[in-house]
Amino acid sequence: MKSQLNSCLVYFFNLKSAGGILLFLSAFLAIIAANSSFAPYYELLLSTPVEIRVGALEVAKPLLLWINDGLMAVFFFLVGLELKRELLEGTLSDKRNIILPGVGAIGGMLIPALIYLYFNVSDPVAVKGWAIPAATDIAFALGVLTLLGSRVPTSIKIFLTSLAIFDDIGAIVIIALFYTSKISMSALFIVFICIFVLALLNKRNVVSNSPYLLVGMIMWVATLKSGVHATLAGVILAMFIPLRSKINSDHSPLKSLEHDLHSVVAFFVLPVFAFANAGISFAGIALDQITHNVSIGTALGLFVGKQVGIFVFCMVCVKLNITKLPTGMSWPALYGTSALCGIGFTMSLFVGSLAFEETGVNLLFDERLGIIFGSLASGLLGYAILRVCLSSSKPVLPKTKTSVG
Repeated sequence: MKSQLNSCLVYFFNLKSAGGILLFLSAFLAIIAANSSFAPYYELLLSTPVEIRVGALEVAKPLLLWINDGLMAVFFFLVGLELKRELLEGTLSDKRNIILPGVGAIGGMLIPALIYLYFNVSDPVAVKGWAIPAATDIAFALGVLTLLGSRVPTSIKIFLTSLAIFDDIGAIVIIALFYTSKISMSALFIVFICIFVLALLNKRNVVSNSPYLLVGMIMWVATLKSGVHATLAGVILAMFIPLRSKINSDHSPLKSLEHDLHSVVAFFVLPVFAFANAGISFAGIALDQITHNVSIGTALGLFVGKQVGIFVFCMVCVKLNITKLPTGMSWPALYGTSALCGIGFTMSLFVGSLAFEETGVNLLFDERLGIIFGSLASGLLGYAILRVCLSSSKPVLPKTKTSVG
């Protein structure tokens, strides 16, 4: 029995969709916890004060904000590592692979934001959430894509992954520019010193990850105290991790760190974040809450804005002969993939927490409801379209080596 259980666990964690499945289960458990007799314990857990003090330096936050500011910094660190690798030697190193997903990402951020603003521009508090429907949850989107099996062309997977990377870049810029509180110049000065030290370590070809991580931890605390959102420290740190060692060209500090962090983020960081942020209580729900402009703007931004923005911008780009559709991708497949990008779960929840957690107005219910409805509808539509348009395609079988005797 024990060996069978171990075999099942190994099989599950080797699935490409395992991360997405865990995200869904974590969100589902959070909703159950928030709407059951466990609700007081759920709220008590998230509001538990956690404090670290060294002399006069103090970092004291409820557990929820440690998750959102601390664990998500690890997530953005991994995003930064993947981004650097892709730009230097991955699919984004070839300019021909950048144009279509880059243009699609612009449309996929612009149109959802405009739809949200259309419904909320007259509300000075609600308008702060304009970026909520602008991001794609790559873990969920790829999880849905893997349900279609081997019939999915590699070009669709590359396009979706590349577009999500540009989405992440957009989210990083948005957080830095629009979700930064009052700036502490003394703390920001320490951040710049950390950046200088990281650059020096990189220039001296230090390939051990320990010095980078130590400086990164100091930079995270300084960024937290500076007023700039602490998750950006993860992205900055990633940019200085060496891709290659000048002494041993076969060793890649960046790739080894990326490999080590991938499972931690997919199977711990993101599920914990989802559990902490997706707990919506439906007690006393009223029609005006369901039809709140924040809910409507978020849901339509994800469901309508994402698919229209990505598909139309890509179509115009192709029709103007700026670029062309990747091999193996048809127009219906592009539309289905665009719809799939409306799954904005993790990043949308994160941006929503930044937009509303310090306003003093409880809009988190409306925002999370819109995210769930918009993401669910996008996932179902994208899956249905891709299943139909790829049903006549031959399965993409892995290449096998043939022996010559």
